[in-house]
Amino acid sequence: MTDLQAVLDSIHKELTPRIGEGKVADYIPELAKIDANQFGLSVVTVDGKVYSVGHADVPFSIQSISKVFMLTLALGKVGEGLWKRVGREPSGSAFNSIVQLEHEQGIPRNPFINAGAIAVTDVVMAGHAPREAIGELLRFVRYLADDESVTIDDRVAKSETQTGYRNFALANFMRAYRNLDHPVDHVLGVYFHQCALSMTCEQLARAGLFLAARGSNPMTGHSVVSPKRARRINALMLTCGHYDGSGDFAYHVGLPGKSGVGGGIFAVAPGIASIAAWSPGLNEVGNSQLGAVALEMLAARTGWSVFGD
Repeated sequence: MTDLQAVLDSIHKELTPRIGEGKVADYIPELAKIDANQFGLSVVTVDGKVYSVGHADVPFSIQSISKVFMLTLALGKVGEGLWKRVGREPSGSAFNSIVQLEHEQGIPRNPFINAGAIAVTDVVMAGHAPREAIGELLRFVRYLADDESVTIDDRVAKSETQTGYRNFALANFMRAYRNLDHPVDHVLGVYFHQCALSMTCEQLARAGLFLAARGSNPMTGHSVVSPKRARRINALMLTCGHYDGSGDFAYHVGLPGKSGVGGGIFAVAPGIASIAAWSPGLNEVGNSQLGAVALEMLAARTGWSVFGD
């Protein structure tokens, strides 16, 4: 049996001299203010044990990791019908590419690039005012994390609204192709707020535990999704969860995961644990530089890669 705390301590010790590497996302003004010299790592096992190191208790903007929770909600509402609106293939392009969206006539390549996530948000909004849709997501994530203190950072949401021109372009494009049902400003209002979810590594690892435990939350015993749906969400994270760095992440780490430009990476070792790493400095494809290194070290030292040790 691996001593997980010892593994995490050794990773933290080795990476301490490198904390601050990478470049903080500066195109969202609020994120540009974040101190890069932070690193946290949490592991929550399917039997409910929690292991953490570093700044694992510091809340950060989870950004695109929120797309996993919105996808779960959307699949709950419309099931497999979702795939008429959004594809399931890796993009191979930037996460906010307009060229690809035009080429594919308004059907985004997958639910984790921005256009795909905006379409997913539109699905979740059916029958809801924007404020209600935001509330539904917040309640869902609090329920998954079993923690009422999870919040949305309004300053980050406002900052994104003021600078999200390309997202407005993507949404208008999809609206022109009739792949958005709601007004663009309403959909993006919800989208920017979901990306501004603020969570700690520990909260995030707890919230995603159902994907490691065949769709149920072992901490509460509640079923969240079917085992089949959990498997499919994990498959999408493995192939599409890190923009055009997805193949590289699968190669080096070998775990389903989802990154965000706030510096967080959520990952799943199916049947074993859920993991959250955070360090704000990003690499050239927009994923946490130290977070990815930490997860590669963790997978190597535990043998958790889905491809075998």
